[in-house]
Amino acid sequence: MDPLVLRRETTLSSLAAERLEKMIVTRHLVPGQRINEAVLARDLGISRGPVREGLRHLASRGLVEFIANKGAYVRDVDAREMLEIYDLRSVLTGHACRRAAEQRSLEELEELERRVQEMDDCVKAGDAARYYDLNLAFHDCLLNVAGGTRLATFSDSLAKEAALFRRVSLANAREMAQSNAEHAEIVAAIRQSDGARARELGEAHVLAGKSRFEKKFGNDDVAEFEAVPN
Repeated sequence: MDPLVLRRETTLSSLAAERLEKMIVTRHLVPGQRINEAVLARDLGISRGPVREGLRHLASRGLVEFIANKGAYVRDVDAREMLEIYDLRSVLTGHACRRAAEQRSLEELEELERRVQEMDDCVKAGDAARYYDLNLAFHDCLLNVAGGTRLATFSDSLAKEAALFRRVSLANAREMAQSNAEHAEIVAAIRQSDGARARELGEAHVLAGKSRFEKKFGNDDVAEFEAVPN
């Protein structure tokens, strides 16, 4: 293939993958939904080839699955898989907290503290939707402070897989307050440059989220809700 054509096809497949990923994470495409390649190609103004390559890329990241003779579907994560995701995230989050404690700058520390205060304000206002968005931003900020491309890649992949779970629950004020108290403890350990304590608290924070999840989904309830903070 001509190098220019190959480069163009690669760029278009990346565009398709990015657009699809956004649609999945924002739930414009929901778990279990079939992805219509022809419609997506038309909407993007490209051929189906780059769309198919984009779908293969998302399949390698666990967001899409191909079913023989049926096509591509948004992958559906079940409760058992969610528990495994929590276990893996606990290790990665603990590692990120330790690294952050050992190498954070004053500006980065203040940014983490500011985000904790913003979440406290959401708890007081009872704004669960904004708390959830700020919670994701806090964990992204923590990963940025920790540094490490692989750490960020693995953590981001697990977070996006978690978003595929159909049955998630709206956090109540008590759960939001507890979750953010855990954030504050983590940041305090980072301020003290106590890597071991930060790692311990980071792991415990995600496992506490796992415990809250298990209490909500220890049965076969199939209702769909919003996402639980952790």
